[in-house]
Amino acid sequence: MKIHHQSLSFPRPKQPVVTTGTFDGVHLGHKTIIDRLIESAKQMNGESVVITFDPHPRQVLYPNDQSLKLLQSINDKASRLEALGIDHLLVLKFDKSFSELSSEDFIRNILVDAVGTKKLVVGYDHHFGKNREGSFESLRKQGLIHGFSVEEIPAHDIDQVAVSSTAIRKALSLGEIKTANNYLGYQYALTGEVIQGNQMGRQLGFPTANLRISHALKLIPASGVYAVTVQVQGRTMHGMLNIGYRPTLTNDNELTCEVHILDFSSDIYGETLQVQFVARIRDEKRFSSKDELVNQLQEDQKLVVKLLSNL
Repeated sequence: MKIHHQSLSFPRPKQPVVTTGTFDGVHLGHKTIIDRLIESAKQMNGESVVITFDPHPRQVLYPNDQSLKLLQSINDKASRLEALGIDHLLVLKFDKSFSELSSEDFIRNILVDAVGTKKLVVGYDHHFGKNREGSFESLRKQGLIHGFSVEEIPAHDIDQVAVSSTAIRKALSLGEIKTANNYLGYQYALTGEVIQGNQMGRQLGFPTANLRISHALKLIPASGVYAVTVQVQGRTMHGMLNIGYRPTLTNDNELTCEVHILDFSSDIYGETLQVQFVARIRDEKRFSSKDELVNQLQEDQKLVVKLLSNL
């Protein structure tokens, strides 16, 4: 997949079949559109093009809204789209000026002049441009003028998978990993740098890699203990991840993400890990003593080993 960042001056794709949107999570609902996009491109002997935006439009339109949490960074989104078979990804900078672009200017300047769109594939109830003024009907009319066709994916084709980014965010915020993963069609993941911790896990016999999450707006699932897989030093390892405030060990209010990697002892400070969520084991809780905590961690590890043994 070729990625074009923030630029409209790039070689035109062959017979471009295009879709556009934020696609946060690139979940199964999005995949319905992406699959049709790729199928159409093959039928036309053309190339598939996804146009998306960075930063997320809500960051620009509602700068004081602190509630926005995202399922993916732009790099994660690109990796997922590439895995699905997209030929080109055009990442447009979304700023105040861009938000003022009318739907007709978006069609003319980007879809027509920059990309040379031959066909546009959109989900039902798709709106775009300043104040979301553009619609399927306006796209169809502009397509007749500029020489591209428009296909709208019917509501039932998307609704039958009953997926939205909002539903996934809600599931993750409740720790419902199985539901979130089913909606996504893959395992939710966090990426972060291993930073120096206070060595408390090592003292308990469960050394952990403390993660500084790479993306500031990344949604971190509910506090608790999780069975995970870990991408580390080119290998996939099994692990036990704790998200929370370590109430048995500390009195501070700093949220931590720390993973105990099973059968692993290398020094990985400063390295970047990707943790993929498989299942939630339990809530975080305060124990009456360190011994009680260790006993629970031992039971947690047994369950993690059992859950991950078939992967």
